[in-house]
Amino acid sequence: MNDHKLSTQSKIIILTAVLASLLEIIDTSIVNVAIPTMMGNLGATLENISWVVTGYIIANAIVLPIAGWMGVQIGRRKYYVGCILLFTGTSVLCGLAPNLPVLIVFRIIQGFAGGALLPTSQALIQEQFPREKAGVASAIYGMSVMIGPTLGPTLGGYLTDNFGWRSIFNINLPLGLFAAFMAYLNVTDIQTGNTGLRKSKVDLIGLGLLSVSIGCLQYVLERGQADEWFDSKVILTCSILAALAIPAFIYWELRVPHPVVDLKLFKETPVLRSGSLLMMGVGCVLYGLVFILPIFVSVMFGYTATQTGILFIPGALITAMCMPFVGAQTRKRDPRLLIFVGILITECSIMMMTQFNALSSEGDLLVPLLVRGLGLAFLFVPINGAVLSQFSGAALGQAAGILNLSRQVGGSIGIAVLSVLLDRRNAENYLRLVEHVSLLERNTVEAIRGSAHAMSNSMESFVGLTNATQAALKALSFRVQKQVFALSVQQLLFTLVIIFGLALIPLVFLKGDKKPTGPIDAH
Repeated sequence: MNDHKLSTQSKIIILTAVLASLLEIIDTSIVNVAIPTMMGNLGATLENISWVVTGYIIANAIVLPIAGWMGVQIGRRKYYVGCILLFTGTSVLCGLAPNLPVLIVFRIIQGFAGGALLPTSQALIQEQFPREKAGVASAIYGMSVMIGPTLGPTLGGYLTDNFGWRSIFNINLPLGLFAAFMAYLNVTDIQTGNTGLRKSKVDLIGLGLLSVSIGCLQYVLERGQADEWFDSKVILTCSILAALAIPAFIYWELRVPHPVVDLKLFKETPVLRSGSLLMMGVGCVLYGLVFILPIFVSVMFGYTATQTGILFIPGALITAMCMPFVGAQTRKRDPRLLIFVGILITECSIMMMTQFNALSSEGDLLVPLLVRGLGLAFLFVPINGAVLSQFSGAALGQAAGILNLSRQVGGSIGIAVLSVLLDRRNAENYLRLVEHVSLLERNTVEAIRGSAHAMSNSMESFVGLTNATQAALKALSFRVQKQVFALSVQQLLFTLVIIFGLALIPLVFLKGDKKPTGPIDAH
């Protein structure tokens, strides 16, 4: 591309890449709301059915950092189209799966195929713009990344309620075939002449170490809390394997002539180090809040998964609407300034969430989510723009894969930390509050008497409760538990404020090695 005006082919490539990204991102979260229905239909336990989600995420994470390398080895068009078709085909097979083991196998294969779509799509979008418009490219890709997790639960709830859980997989067939057809007609292979990455012998040792390190790490983060961490021999074994495989992978990849992940990019382009750390922070906040807030509104207000998804939609729309503006600003202003603004806005939104309680209205919930949406627009676009504007060709695909992996690992770490802290805070706060709830306390006695009197006239309609006092005691216990949970969530959000504040450290070192002047060598 030699001018600033997009060709028809470039526009089609962008639309195709956005569609492929949305398919992958929505599929990451769309399954969650269908889990209860799938359990009943397949006769599975929660422990077993969780592998439908966990297996997909682990497979996804393994492929993310090597997508750029695979595109060079196989040919980007062939690899991209093949992954879209494999993703679509396995999605349909998931919808046709007769039992849980078959569903898990196809879901894992779908995760491997989907892992290639995000970094390849991001690189394709980035290539259609000159370097000085890297922020605009990041905004277009960012809209799909931010909207996808919000649409997933809402769309999944609607499809499951009206057409059954298998429809959440089958819906990908027409969209996937369309994306594959358009990619086949318009996507071209990477020109490897001066990119530093060429077709080479397969680095089997590197692939093996990467699979073990990322796979074990993701398994520990995804399953640690459910399996009680190191009380589980599997979690302990995976932790040891990850601790050994990660440094071994780094050592090997820095010395092998043709690595699957070019870790030298971190040394040659320091902005990638800072950008990856910042993206981990964004992932931690993005997925951490998506983990804790649905639980909060479910416990405190009885929201269904569909209602929760609808609650997140306005904030996601704010993010999507603001991203083009932020993308345009990256051409005029230092990206670090925009990221700093994003950190401040996001911190303010989390501080507003610390005021959530059992008396909060829907408006009280909505405003912080809108502010959060604004903050994420000021984070995602300039981080991607500042980092990816420094790369071209095959190296661009590698950098995109690393950033996507950083976001996903950051999200897994955030969810793991919050889930551990939630259990501990609940236990601690319960012990603290029950000290003040006793039959020797006047307020407690009055509360029980008041509830018992209110219930006494309708006790005949209740089954299983012997008298009004017993019902009042159960109601008081429920109130205490809700208060404990609300207090625990407030403490977790304060912790998240502190954790995300650490993002200011890598921000100081986020400085490009070269100004974005020339166009990216796309074709």
